[in-house]
Amino acid sequence: METRKFKTTAKCQGCVAKIKPFLNQIISEDQWAFDLSGTDKILTVQSDCPEEKIIQALQKAGFKAEILK
Repeated sequence: METRKFKTTAKCQGCVAKIKPFLNQIISEDQWAFDLSGTDKILTVQSDCPEEKIIQALQKAGFKAEILK
């Protein structure tokens, strides 16, 4: 199982609440977490789900995401 990090446009727990149902459709809730303390608002995912699907889930919720290498 891969661990990947995404820079997002989520700003607060309210944003995370909007994103949650979209992420939970493709990966289980215990496989992802947000760190909103930094400026990049990092989403960490521990899953083999394709990066594109994760980015699309955030886009469906109205947010942007890009993979951090």
